Amino acid sequence: MGFFQHMKEEFAVIQERDPAIKSPMEVLLYPSFQVMMKYRRAHKLYEKGHYFLARWISQRAARKTGIEIHPGAQIGKGLFIDHGSGVIIGETTIIGDNVTLYQGVTLGGTGKETGKRHPTLKDNVMVSCGAKLLGSFTVGENSKIGAGAVVLEEVPPNCTVVGVPGRVVKLKNVRVPRVDMDQIHLPDPVKEDIAALQKENTALYNRLVDLEVQLRELKRKDNEKGVNRKNEDL
Repeated sequence: MGFFQHMKEEFAVIQERDPAIKSPMEVLLYPSFQVMMKYRRAHKLYEKGHYFLARWISQRAARKTGIEIHPGAQIGKGLFIDHGSGVIIGETTIIGDNVTLYQGVTLGGTGKETGKRHPTLKDNVMVSCGAKLLGSFTVGENSKIGAGAVVLEEVPPNCTVVGVPGRVVKLKNVRVPRVDMDQIHLPDPVKEDIAALQKENTALYNRLVDLEVQLRELKRKDNEKGVNRKNEDL
């Protein structure tokens, strides 16, 4: 595919997915547009074995846009990086078509792998602000990763993942059992676990207070009867 065809596609993607666009010329100012143009050029050089030149182009683009895409990454059509500051896409990352990434997303490795060490994102995946996907695994088609999630393992298609570590809370548009979810807000499993612990802690505290009251009452009655009970008998 030629340079102008890539440019035309990037124009269409940004105009379609960003409601803030008021005129087509604004697309030229978008970091997503600029970095993808540079990436396409660097990726071709990388495939031909011109690794230094490819990295030189990608690093210049990273300094200018705040988005770092390794030229070895494989990216399909229609990638949209909204705002984009702080986005990192590793060398062995594979991204399908019509994927959306928000600012602060990391598609990285764990530092312990060789070969394929970065995530694979299938078509129509959305990764929200600040999410970290670390390791060589696949995120299935049409899945969504919530803001700030840390994903370390496989995500099935048509899922919603939130939390640290990431947990599947919605599968094929059906609620996953034991998770309270509505149509607007993503649940927070960590918050729910903390709330459950707080409830149990409150119940234990109330029980302890009751036992202390009973013990004081027992001592009072013994004192009235002039009985000196030993601690072992209490």
